[in-house]
Amino acid sequence: MNALEQLRQHTVVVADTGNFRQLAQYAPRDATTNPSLILKAVLQPDYAPLLAGVVSACRGRPRDEIVDRVLVRFGLEILKVVPGRVSTEVDARLSFDTEATVERARRLVALYAAEGVGRERVLVKIAATWEGIRAAERLEREGIRCNLTLLFSFCQAVACGDARVTLISPFVGRILDWHRRAAGAAWDEAANAGVDDPGVRSVTAIWRHYKRHGIATEVMGASFRNVGQIVALAGCDLLTISPELLSALQADDMPVPRRLDAETARALDLPEVHYDEAGFRWSLNEDAMATEKLAEGIRLFAADAVKLDRLIDEAAR
Repeated sequence: MNALEQLRQHTVVVADTGNFRQLAQYAPRDATTNPSLILKAVLQPDYAPLLAGVVSACRGRPRDEIVDRVLVRFGLEILKVVPGRVSTEVDARLSFDTEATVERARRLVALYAAEGVGRERVLVKIAATWEGIRAAERLEREGIRCNLTLLFSFCQAVACGDARVTLISPFVGRILDWHRRAAGAAWDEAANAGVDDPGVRSVTAIWRHYKRHGIATEVMGASFRNVGQIVALAGCDLLTISPELLSALQADDMPVPRRLDAETARALDLPEVHYDEAGFRWSLNEDAMATEKLAEGIRLFAADAVKLDRLIDEAAR
């Protein structure tokens, strides 16, 4: 078996792309999208007609509604290929507005429902700010399943587990990026690879905490920079992987043993932890990496959302 086939023995493989024409060759169960991935897709000639078609059919509607319809259209195409779920993201510019996030999530789910897609096949992606977590808590009680993204810290993961969200996406590669940049010339690549990668260590700690304390929230490692990070997390509930790295795994026959074992995690001596709002904000503040990467991630997604807005405006002329 190649490395991708071996990985599937331990972990649910998810494709991280808006390019639905690439999906079939990797046979993922689920797929994830975000504003940057959708923007990247609609800039390709193959997908430009999809954007134009949605805009044409929605003339006169508010731009934010047209954006959501574009996102859902991509999601619908993805669901024709994957047997499981698609993650569709709420506008990052709403990351600090609980009420607006709830309303936007409801609309995304309603748009899917109008096309015959049930809630069990949709995960609404929301940034793991305090406000986003509170929105997800409410949505989950309504039966709307959520994927909390831009997650870089243990306190974010704990708060998501307490909110009983369906799934979290702790980032691996962006954590590595921060530590590598912070270390500068002192960075030792070999000493920070595989299971010793700082992003891998973060996801592993979160996953073990969840398993030890019986937290049902699924952990899906995300934002990978190399195959080594993926292999080091074999056994995680899910891993969402770019087409480029899926292809690299498919072309490699390296051994992929299970690294994360639930039975072992349940036997660990790990304290139960909870955060109120003040404790959450303080813990996040004390983690410079998580604070900086969360803010940066929201800014980057928001910038790509603005670019998508402009494309829609241009197509509507």
